[in-house]
Amino acid sequence: MEAGCVIAIQDMGAAGLTCSAVEMGAKGDLGVDLDLDSVPTRETGMSAYEMMLSESQERMLMVLKPEKEQEAEAIFRKWGLDFAVVGYTTPSKRFVVKHGGDVMADLPIKELGDEAPVYDRPHVETPQPAVIHAREIKPPVSTTEALKRLLATPELCSKRWVWEQYDHVIGGNTLQRPGGDAAVVRVQDGPKGLALTVDVTPRYCEADPFEGGKQAVAEAWRNITAVGGKPLAITDNLNFGNPERPEIMGQLVGCLKGISDACIALDFPIVSGNVSLYNETNGRGILPTPSIGGVGLLDDFKKSATLAFKAADEAILLIGDTQGWLGQSVYLRDICGREEGAPPPVDLAAEKRNGDVVRGMIKSGTATAVHDLSDGGLLVALAEMAMASGIGAMLDAAPEQTLPHAWWFGEDQARYIVTVPVEHLLTVMSKLKAVGVPCVEIGKTGGREIVIEGETPVAIETLKAGFESWLPDYMNGKA
Repeated sequence: MEAGCVIAIQDMGAAGLTCSAVEMGAKGDLGVDLDLDSVPTRETGMSAYEMMLSESQERMLMVLKPEKEQEAEAIFRKWGLDFAVVGYTTPSKRFVVKHGGDVMADLPIKELGDEAPVYDRPHVETPQPAVIHAREIKPPVSTTEALKRLLATPELCSKRWVWEQYDHVIGGNTLQRPGGDAAVVRVQDGPKGLALTVDVTPRYCEADPFEGGKQAVAEAWRNITAVGGKPLAITDNLNFGNPERPEIMGQLVGCLKGISDACIALDFPIVSGNVSLYNETNGRGILPTPSIGGVGLLDDFKKSATLAFKAADEAILLIGDTQGWLGQSVYLRDICGREEGAPPPVDLAAEKRNGDVVRGMIKSGTATAVHDLSDGGLLVALAEMAMASGIGAMLDAAPEQTLPHAWWFGEDQARYIVTVPVEHLLTVMSKLKAVGVPCVEIGKTGGREIVIEGETPVAIETLKAGFESWLPDYMNGKA
């Protein structure tokens, strides 16, 4: 590329040479002639079928400038890499494959590529689940006991046991390691950085595919925003059961509609993706899991935010509207033993408005710590911030109009926890009110405990013990 040899390039993934060659030709309104006798192979005797569908990794298909062919080959040879001219573009708009002197395929390339028939199986829309109100749920344990239990569950516990076994430093350029809202990686020597995250909540997608699809995109957008990145684009990884079953196809259709709405509203385009279907065992499909991988840009990596509290006596602000939504929450499932209800609705306008404000606070240096709210709700997010820093929090009681278990564990969307120095509090609150962003002060940082007015305090170390030990204990057969 640096030598100006390349006109077009694509990696080989699913369906190997077939997919990459057809896609490149169709997008360029050109035909492609391939000669499989020229394709490098590890073993002899491979059939045309095997060569065209092989998904061997670490391969690229390039269209080179004809006059640059020798220069490109010299570069490959220098580094000991395979290089082979396996075909040519043509004006025919046909895909022609030859092997052993015989034509193995001769097909219209546009119909194989960007004019292929639309996949539209019969589908049944997922029934809308009933909304569960917090008053219908009786808390079985105290607030602090629920917090301790939630942090020691498979969904919310620390995944350190996994990620410490892999290279997560990436040449020394990783600035924010796993455990926060998004990874932040410096681009060369800076000042730019990339924020990266992967998100999805399958239980939301099963209960309401449309809202679940929206939420997966919105949470990726929030996580990038929470470290100070400007969300740029996503890749989707759509994992579902058997699409020949109308109810499963309905999940796929609903999730895609939700993803589409969120991408448009948040200006967060899909630039690549992958689909994995027929994921089921003994007739039972996996939960619909449209994973969203998001990437964002930081103009200056030094201005990124982290979730750890930075100092004692700072004001803790809750940004975003809280209704106390417990349907499909981890509190409802893991504490109350109920898996039901509608998931929290996603207000995309609120997501955009609240996120833009938070990103502005990070860029201006007003916010000292930032964390988005998702699984587990407000109190779990606060505990994660405290455990990351060793600094506790002294929190006000839940507002009178909200039931405590709904306030602390509801999973309402479009929300963030932000800390600011006390001297900036009134200015920040005034500015947020002026732009219509809901914001309340809920306490102060300090101490070594999570202290909620009217509740039994719990030490950070106690929370951290369960949070860090559950996964290693499980993997070692102790849990």
